[in-house]
Amino acid sequence: MSTETDLVENYKRAYGNRIGFGRKPALIFIDFVEGYFNEACELYADVDDALASALRIREVARQKGVPVIYTNVVYQAGGKDGGRFFQKALPLRNFIQGNPMGDWPKGLEVGEGELVISKQYPSAFFGTSLASTLASWGVDTLIHTGVTTSGCVRATCIDSCSHGFIPIIPREAVGDRHEAPHEANLFDMDAKYGDVVSESDVIDYLNTLEQE
Repeated sequence: MSTETDLVENYKRAYGNRIGFGRKPALIFIDFVEGYFNEACELYADVDDALASALRIREVARQKGVPVIYTNVVYQAGGKDGGRFFQKALPLRNFIQGNPMGDWPKGLEVGEGELVISKQYPSAFFGTSLASTLASWGVDTLIHTGVTTSGCVRATCIDSCSHGFIPIIPREAVGDRHEAPHEANLFDMDAKYGDVVSESDVIDYLNTLEQE
């Protein structure tokens, strides 16, 4: 029987490749909204540390003129535009338009000229203009921050790869409500779709860029 060490080594042999950072990045905040920070909400995930990390990255990104994008999830009354996702994931009812659980949490404010993309499904690419927008900006690298690691972050990572962008995932800047799916999905994204790196790796990379 294979041990856990054997399985990890097997993955390294098969999927140990690194893409590395590209030439022109953008930074995305995926669904950092009040519901994940409010203990009264069923979506609460105790992810304050992930937001703090994302904000530290954003500070450097802004200094370097790197585009910053935010996503939220917004549904019409009754979830009529939510399809099977809304039917399956009952906590999405917190994101019907007008519910305060869909607002930005304390400490997160969208800067002037920064892009907000409202979506109805897990990936920030699905049914939105994100891919076309990034392409028009000449972006080749998308730095992923947000929640949850096993849900919308992973879905966005896979679509980022599928659309030809390099997915970079700073592990401190993404979060989930349980450590097991968080770590499992970081492992899998790093193995197959993008590079999971540290916050400091991302900041060091951003600091090498010429200010735009």
